[in-house]
Amino acid sequence: MGRDGGDKKQETMAVMSLMKDQQNPIQQFQIKFKEIETGFKSWLSKQKLPVEAAVVTAMGGVQGAFIGGLMGTLSPEMPQAGIDPQAMASLKQTQALVGGPLVQARNFAAITGVNAGIACVMKRIRGKEDLESAVVAAFGSGVAYSLVSAGLQGQPMNAITTAAGFALFQGVFFKLGERFSKPSVEDPYYTRGRSMLLKLGLEKYEKNFKKGLLADPTLPLLTDSALRDVSIPPGPRLLILDHIQRDPELKGKRGSRG
Repeated sequence: MGRDGGDKKQETMAVMSLMKDQQNPIQQFQIKFKEIETGFKSWLSKQKLPVEAAVVTAMGGVQGAFIGGLMGTLSPEMPQAGIDPQAMASLKQTQALVGGPLVQARNFAAITGVNAGIACVMKRIRGKEDLESAVVAAFGSGVAYSLVSAGLQGQPMNAITTAAGFALFQGVFFKLGERFSKPSVEDPYYTRGRSMLLKLGLEKYEKNFKKGLLADPTLPLLTDSALRDVSIPPGPRLLILDHIQRDPELKGKRGSRG
């Protein structure tokens, strides 16, 4: 009996190793990145509001600085010859407003960092992401942009006007996105199964689970024949059944029902 169990374990490990070897390296990286991202978000959500807001703001600022610096680097040089002097003066004024890589990195860092931080605080306080939160975050990022671009010497009215423009555009984009994009809502009945398949690198078989109505409550009851009925190949079936056998909670439910 023990020998049979050992042989089965070795067979499962061999199949798992073969499956990993056959996986696309890009797919493996995506799965690993998704696991790290999920773990980080889970850790961040458990922190106090000031800590979460500070981390989110810093991350947003770094991302914005990178994008701004890249845009400033790729901006073409203005042609000098063949342009009307008045038009050239206007172009130079525009370039001074936009600035080079460092200026754009600073401006974008302020915009994205403040926007992300305020949105994080609003979501934690209000418990949802909606139009009001998006508008408030955009207004704050507009004020931040005015402060870093014009300094404290800038006119307060200009800062308010800029912030109002940011808020207006954000509100319009939010409503357009809400109208034309349908958010993908994860089915709560398949959360545990989806997590299991993702961990095993078998997420492409999630549609098979849904097709066979193999929801989370059925996981402790899964058998080889049940998985075969939803067209899952032998290798992945072995991995799924072995995972269920090793999971203490699922194994306990299977034993109690048996």
